[in-house]
Amino acid sequence: MENHASCVKNDLQKSRAAFCVLVGVTGSVAALKLPLLVSQLRQLPGVDVRVVTTEHAKHFYNPEDVSVKIYSDKDEWELWIQRSDPVLHIELRRWADLLVIAPLDANTLGKIASGICDNLLTCVVRAWDTSRPLLFCPAMNTAMWQHPITAQQVSKLKEFGYLEIPCISKKLVCGDEGKGAMAEVSTIVSAIKQYVQKPDESS
Repeated sequence: MENHASCVKNDLQKSRAAFCVLVGVTGSVAALKLPLLVSQLRQLPGVDVRVVTTEHAKHFYNPEDVSVKIYSDKDEWELWIQRSDPVLHIELRRWADLLVIAPLDANTLGKIASGICDNLLTCVVRAWDTSRPLLFCPAMNTAMWQHPITAQQVSKLKEFGYLEIPCISKKLVCGDEGKGAMAEVSTIVSAIKQYVQKPDESS
């Protein structure tokens, strides 16, 4: 366990030159795009990437296709044994300059809007430093998107200061056609790039 804690501490050592992007991934079919999203983010100069996954999201991607460290609920509980041990969701919160949740499924949207923090990702969100950008990319079936509570919950996240990267209309994996698909990976990367390329005030 001591070795596990030191591995996490080493992995989350922050380079002064790096812009650290934490990608949250939840249980939507759009989680299939996680490897592509991580790959494109890593091509941005000076960007360092880590992933936090929910258990349901794991169904949709192969971790071997993701070229960075993936943290899950298991890591949170294995890391902390006694009072001096690091708390993973706090360590991740300290490490990240930006959090993007892509995809954000209906279930996790509801949790975040209600302040529920029952897994590693939602704990990171609850502890998030709101002076840093948090971007979210909704993704769900069209019927779920059209439910009246969805607009209320998206609005609540915006009230918290989080930035929505809106979902798009297309033919969904389930066969339905309409709004609810996650924004294109290129759109998400472009939105993040705006924060990475902010002017260096020290120069």
